[in-house]
Amino acid sequence: MNKIESHCLICSQPLTSIISWKMLLTKQFSPTICDRCAARFEHSQSATALYQYNDAMKDYLHQFKFLQDVALAKVFRQELYARFRKEKAMILPIPMHPLKQQERTFSHTEELIKAAFIPYIQLLEKTTSETQSSKNREQRIHVAPLFRVKVGSQVEHKDYLLFDDIKTTGTTIQHAADALMQAGAKNVQYFTLIEG
Repeated sequence: MNKIESHCLICSQPLTSIISWKMLLTKQFSPTICDRCAARFEHSQSATALYQYNDAMKDYLHQFKFLQDVALAKVFRQELYARFRKEKAMILPIPMHPLKQQERTFSHTEELIKAAFIPYIQLLEKTTSETQSSKNREQRIHVAPLFRVKVGSQVEHKDYLLFDDIKTTGTTIQHAADALMQAGAKNVQYFTLIEG
């Protein structure tokens, strides 16, 4: 049997996985984190998120987004693939403002979906470079529109599934959904990696 040798992307512990026919014939990704690190993430009971926000997830997000460790996009690819693979709606990751993306060097929501080999489209543009995490709940609720539909995008009469890394107050997702609905979307749902 052939083995794949690698290291946990979080703690660097050695990982060994055996290449099986199941792995080759289905979309079975080899593990990227060890069982000990995986156990630190708390699954969500919600139908709209995979995980709860806890200390392990806080550390993960900091390393992935702010320390620009793009390899960490692979950590949840099996779970995201399982959730999105049969999705009939068009998947639309929440976009970053171009200045923020240039600063961070990659779009974290797009990288999470790419790592899971899920097709997606991008019809929205972020209108401000301010982050929601820098605002309190009241400020988030009363913010000006955060998104607009890209010029020339055909949105009408289609179903969309918005994807974001984390939902706290839901303001970001609501603004994105509003922009799509005002442009004629038939239905807009959402799904997040983490529920805050």
